[in-house]
Amino acid sequence: MFVCPSAEHPYSHLIDTLKDGRIKFFNPQKLNDPRYDKLPLSIRILLEAAVRNCDGFYTKKEDVQNLLDWQQQQNKAEVPFSPARILLQDFTGIPAMVDLAAMRDAVAKHGVDPSLVNPKCPTDLIVDHSLQIDYSKCAIQNAPNPGGGGDGPNQSQGPSRSTPSRPPSRGGSQCGGQRGSCSKAACSDPPASPGSASGLCPADREHAPPLPFPPEATLKNQEMELIRNKERLQFFKWCSKAFKNVNVVPPDVGAVHQVNMEYLSRVVQVCDGFIYPDSVVGTDSHTTMINGLGILGWGVGGIESEAVMLGQPVSLTLPQVVGCKLVGNINPLTTSIDIVLGITKHLRQAGIAGKFVEFFGPGVSQLSAPDRTTIANMCPEYNATVSFFPVDQVTLKHFKKTNFTQEKLELLESYMKAVKLFRSYEDPSEDPEYSEVIEINLSSMVPYVSGPKRPQDRVAVSNMKEDFQSCLDEKVGFKGFHISKEKQETRIPFLHCGQEYQLAHGSVVIAAVISCTNNCNPSVMLTAGLLAKKAVEAGLVVKPYIRTSLAPGSGMVTHYLSTSGVLPYFSQLGFEVIGYGCATCVGNTAPLPEGVVDAIKQGDLVACGVLSGNRHFEGRLCDCVRANYLASPPLVVAYAIAGTVGIDFEKEPLGVTSEGKEVYLHDIWPSREEVQQIEEDTVISSIFKDLRGRMEKGNTFWNNIDCPDSVLFPWDHKSTYIRSPCFFSKLSKEVPPPQSIECAHALLFLGDKVTTDHISPAGSIARVSAAAKYLLSKRLTPREFNSYGARRGNDAVMTRGTFASIKLQNRFIGKSGPKTLHIPSGQTLDVFEAAERYQRDGIPLIILAGKDYGSGNSRDWVAKGPYLLGVRAVIAESFEKLHKNQLVGMGIMPLEFLPGQNADSLELSGKERFTIVLPDSLSPRQQLTVKTSQGKSFLVTALFDTDMDVIFFQHGGLLRYVARTLL
Repeated sequence: MFVCPSAEHPYSHLIDTLKDGRIKFFNPQKLNDPRYDKLPLSIRILLEAAVRNCDGFYTKKEDVQNLLDWQQQQNKAEVPFSPARILLQDFTGIPAMVDLAAMRDAVAKHGVDPSLVNPKCPTDLIVDHSLQIDYSKCAIQNAPNPGGGGDGPNQSQGPSRSTPSRPPSRGGSQCGGQRGSCSKAACSDPPASPGSASGLCPADREHAPPLPFPPEATLKNQEMELIRNKERLQFFKWCSKAFKNVNVVPPDVGAVHQVNMEYLSRVVQVCDGFIYPDSVVGTDSHTTMINGLGILGWGVGGIESEAVMLGQPVSLTLPQVVGCKLVGNINPLTTSIDIVLGITKHLRQAGIAGKFVEFFGPGVSQLSAPDRTTIANMCPEYNATVSFFPVDQVTLKHFKKTNFTQEKLELLESYMKAVKLFRSYEDPSEDPEYSEVIEINLSSMVPYVSGPKRPQDRVAVSNMKEDFQSCLDEKVGFKGFHISKEKQETRIPFLHCGQEYQLAHGSVVIAAVISCTNNCNPSVMLTAGLLAKKAVEAGLVVKPYIRTSLAPGSGMVTHYLSTSGVLPYFSQLGFEVIGYGCATCVGNTAPLPEGVVDAIKQGDLVACGVLSGNRHFEGRLCDCVRANYLASPPLVVAYAIAGTVGIDFEKEPLGVTSEGKEVYLHDIWPSREEVQQIEEDTVISSIFKDLRGRMEKGNTFWNNIDCPDSVLFPWDHKSTYIRSPCFFSKLSKEVPPPQSIECAHALLFLGDKVTTDHISPAGSIARVSAAAKYLLSKRLTPREFNSYGARRGNDAVMTRGTFASIKLQNRFIGKSGPKTLHIPSGQTLDVFEAAERYQRDGIPLIILAGKDYGSGNSRDWVAKGPYLLGVRAVIAESFEKLHKNQLVGMGIMPLEFLPGQNADSLELSGKERFTIVLPDSLSPRQQLTVKTSQGKSFLVTALFDTDMDVIFFQHGGLLRYVARTLL
């Protein structure tokens, strides 16, 4: 929590004012140091935080100087960073809250007021990871599936309790007259209106599948989520009332990163009369999404988040900052998805792991706020720590559509300009100095499609006609169809609803706009809608035999397409809303008209499907459609109008109007400015209005949850979800003296690349696992086990789940599995059972490992689990830095073999007993002696990087350290 600085603050002379002296701030420009203006803006944010939080203990004046001297100190100096807030989702948030509740019990036993235990840093906890699919989400998926397999990305997981529904007919309608009308004699119903969801003629409607995602199924899944997780939700609600600085966002409001962007983001924080930059660390790797709005943030582990909550800064090595310069003008036909994937590909190839990326250059101004957040969201894909877009006029324009008042915006702009955190990307004189610069020319980003059989076979749209021709020529394979030259010009006439048409190689017979992969950035759906509008206004049509459909990813997509006024034009081209769920990309396309099928078979034609989904293997959409292309939604509409993939959009008209006028794609393609304006006016404002309403209203179940009104949480000893952990058992006021580890056994003997997934699985609980045995003893059925993620608030489950991965390679066993050797007895046991025996006999434990121990996503129980198993030290060739910090935070020693040494070179069998000698006083990076029962001894380096690391270890970990400071 921000504390007003006293007159003794070492940088009080930097305090400046805004708003006629009513708002104060630390102004680093008053340092009068020319190095400040050359710093990347992301480093300036770190510097401001160091200046503001300089207390001489956690943050020192030398830290400020190291940040100012970033050019020389990058990759060398360790600096602290105190973010403005913490972001938790419920899987990672519940252990932190349980620990705080247990800490209150611990200090209360010593006569200390337990209400003093609170997060010092504002903490937002979003309940968004609990939903499971108990009821079938799509009746189509349970129907016969003639067109493709059921391995699409949205297949239901877990037990299905689908409500009865009429399966789609396998027969095909012969009706396919003009869009919105029907010429079939049997069809007596009037034409549907252009905007209706019933634009198909009655004969087609008879055979159309029922709408997926029935509202009752959604409601039932939500109800099951709330019932299944009632104990957790009661605990969360108690936390929201009992703890200061904790804000709990209830279930069914939204996903953590969307809520963070749409509701929690501030850009600047104002507290106790001081203004400073908003910043955040979160327990999810995609926390970086917030960087797109000029807010510095990244993902950390559970232990690190708890440390920040309790007032400790994040420690990081001063990073290199790669300047990503965007130049050139965006191709008018290029969509946001093309740009995001293109930039991601460039950065992935640049080798920027562990570095900050900061965007600059005139091209940045062409990217909307959603574009920027999508690029920042991809940060884990190219292994950067952050992908930062400094605040500019585009950012301000975005926040005008949110819950920011004009007064807030003016204050934000004034402050950011005062401390030089505001950018004009067109002014190169404002460009900082970077570690290196990568230049990306946006004009090189061209629209692509993928196909005709595999998603990795990308084809530039400008080369599509030529590439399809080569596919006809090539031998049968991943791209080839081997059509002889004399048959490539085949044209097959056929009748459809009394009118004659022709099919040829490359004719489009299926066109599906599916937004499941496009919801994070609505611009592509709006581009498609505006394209449809301009096409209709220009007099273009889609041939009626082409199976067109529109399957939005959510009701919100339909809402903004309708609000923006483009939905009726989609409908007039035949792209009717068919429901919400998987359809075309899992082969659930309505049967093609018989005339089309007969013509394809007669001419042995390579007919085509075009869709904006993510599955398109040969024969998947329909067994007679051999070439299928993945394309952006607007290109799906364009190819549907053209009726063929064998078209050069730059040289050939998209179509000809009834008056004989040729219309080219560039004539009707909407500009980026037009799309961005509608996106800001309709999508952004709608999302914020809807979210604000749900945040303020909550839901009935959450509002009706009873929770105790008490300072201490009343633990239910029968609960299998929430349990008080034993991290504070035998907590004394005095710091215990260092104790050597005497005659320890190795619990595990591991090799290289042991990941956090190996150490602490997060998925389902196997029925033969130690955790399953525990839950069965509590009279739960396997159906009620839930997952390790959902049970992170129960240390009994999570300790038993430690090293429970079926892929764990333990050299004691010789094959993968969650087993180990209990050395005294020679028995092979579950890891937990072996550790339990060792602890019962008073034998301390260590772990032997190879290189990169603890790599992968950070998880709090990766360190907590080994601690509760009795592990006192891990000896490895090397550690992933984040996990090394987690071990220190739990009071486990990370010990590194000396360079060139490992367990094999030292001829360790792992079955020896190990003694690690600790001196009376420890210091960072000190070498310690390890002695074995076989008479060998060797040196290891204790990976304590700072004096604070040593202090945490001596206290038995961060949690016990904080508890003792209160005592």
